[in-house]
Amino acid sequence: MSLYRDEGVVLRTIRLGEADRIVTMITKAHGKVRAVAKGVRRTKSKFGARLEPLSHVSLLCWQGRELDIVNQAEVTDTFRAVREDLGRVAKAYTVLEVTDQLSQERHANPRLYDMVVGALRALDARDAPLLVPAFCLKVLALEGSSPVVDECVSCGEREGLVAFDIIEGGVLCRSCRRGRSISPAALELVRRILGGGLTSALAEPDGPLAGEVTDLATEAMEAHLDRRLRSVRSSPTA
Repeated sequence: MSLYRDEGVVLRTIRLGEADRIVTMITKAHGKVRAVAKGVRRTKSKFGARLEPLSHVSLLCWQGRELDIVNQAEVTDTFRAVREDLGRVAKAYTVLEVTDQLSQERHANPRLYDMVVGALRALDARDAPLLVPAFCLKVLALEGSSPVVDECVSCGEREGLVAFDIIEGGVLCRSCRRGRSISPAALELVRRILGGGLTSALAEPDGPLAGEVTDLATEAMEAHLDRRLRSVRSSPTA
């Protein structure tokens, strides 16, 4: 086994035996990593609380054939404001679930890692209604699956875009319309998120417009993953 240092965000954990835990993390240099944290469920564990979902940690690990072993873990971000707010916790868990589904074991994706850390830090600073849909849309763009939002995906018409169909891959004009309706305001907001206006988009208040964009982004992400997002469907605000 070889020893390595990295930083990571804990995505999920499962129990192993009576005292250990398997921790799944996205790391900056090693991609998704599954590692055994020995003894962390004991009350005297020196880093048990540091390896809970949402923890952003600096790590020292032994690399194994299938599972690594966590040797040291130091907290970089606790995201305390998120942990103390059930609404933010639900949003953070959606970020973690999407990341868990898209990240690959042993394949580094520094841009995705930075997006996860940035999203959690932004959520810790402010409970922005559009943070999760913006994260989903930006991740889709990173994956090369960004929806077409500047012209009709069917005929190329740039005016009168009134519908969105994720199967088609984006927006549709009146003549080609199918799928769900999309309002001009929601379309403009999606364009801002994808086109460099993320900061202003995150300042948008909660309401019907934010709800419309959230539904659209969730549908797009679930189609990309080919599965439902449990964290969204089980959320009290879903």
